[in-house]
Amino acid sequence: MQGVTEELILNVKKLIIQRLKLEELSSDDIDTDAPLFGEGLGLDSIDALELVIGLEKEYGVSIPDAEVGKKAFQSVRAIAQYIVDNQGQAVAADGAA
Repeated sequence: MQGVTEELILNVKKLIIQRLKLEELSSDDIDTDAPLFGEGLGLDSIDALELVIGLEKEYGVSIPDAEVGKKAFQSVRAIAQYIVDNQGQAVAADGAA
């Protein structure tokens, strides 16, 4: 199994900045391990929906429910790990149907 790379972490930070229109931030301003919701970056449920759409478009991974989303969106590193763990599974599941 492939691990999370610095490049993927940087790309996830760029996705967050682009999707949430946080142009005042740079990728260096986003702590890889800080919480995205609440204290950390201070995102809300609307932001989470934007990120779900962005992850589906960019990486082909879906967040099937709030429970998975809560775990996957804990931090930038958690999102990157979720992408590594789940990329390509949606295609496999669709092909089996």
